[in-house]
Amino acid sequence: MKLYFKYFSIQLQSQLQYKSTFFLNILGRIAMSFANVAGVLFMLARFNKIEGFTFNQTLLCSSVVTISFSIIEAFACGFDIFPRLLSNGEFDRMLVRPRGIIFQVLASNIEFMRLGAFIQAVIILCYSIFNSDFIWTFNKFLTLFLMISCGTVVFLGLYIVQASFSFFTTEGLEVMNILTRGGQMFGRYPFSIYGRGVLKFLTYVIPLALFQYYPLLYLTDKSQNMFYIFTPLLSLLFLIPCYLLFCIGLRYYKSTGS
Repeated sequence: MKLYFKYFSIQLQSQLQYKSTFFLNILGRIAMSFANVAGVLFMLARFNKIEGFTFNQTLLCSSVVTISFSIIEAFACGFDIFPRLLSNGEFDRMLVRPRGIIFQVLASNIEFMRLGAFIQAVIILCYSIFNSDFIWTFNKFLTLFLMISCGTVVFLGLYIVQASFSFFTTEGLEVMNILTRGGQMFGRYPFSIYGRGVLKFLTYVIPLALFQYYPLLYLTDKSQNMFYIFTPLLSLLFLIPCYLLFCIGLRYYKSTGS
């Protein structure tokens, strides 16, 4: 952990060399993120509710997913640029260092400027909490915490899957963005609106619904089933096949010779 904070400090100092560019990028990402809120607002203005979820409840759903995704987008950027690490030979250097390879990839690139979406999502989350039409209890705050923390782990798993395919293709597959950025985009609305088939897929295959949809039912008093508080914990199991896929890719990896 101490070593990670050294990486953290070095990269933060490096990116703050151009302070105006740094903060303008963050402000730009905040502004772009509010465009997503406008999309939710326009849809709710026309239909009033989406699958029984009000505007504030939809904002709560959207902010949880965006917070989870933006944390990983900023702090696990090494997996996002993984094809570059393979092609320029940097990954070969990582393999001979006495540190875990997952840790090295994770710490290799931290994009603080991507935290603009995180800041915007926190603002929206606070707004939706203070304007919610249900009572917040300890169990609901616990549910919210589990949604965000477990959602972060699920998105990390998706980034690891995306990076793992680069072992076999060398170049990254743009289609894999459907899982990462696509998951965040689709997650702006409760997954039930996409149909039962999609909801099942996002429950049993890629467990986005386990930290988004089912706990949301409990938060918004649409279900009193307390099991939904802990469904985000089940989504943590997704990290196991993601890690195994990365290990399989690493086993068949051949150096680029760079």
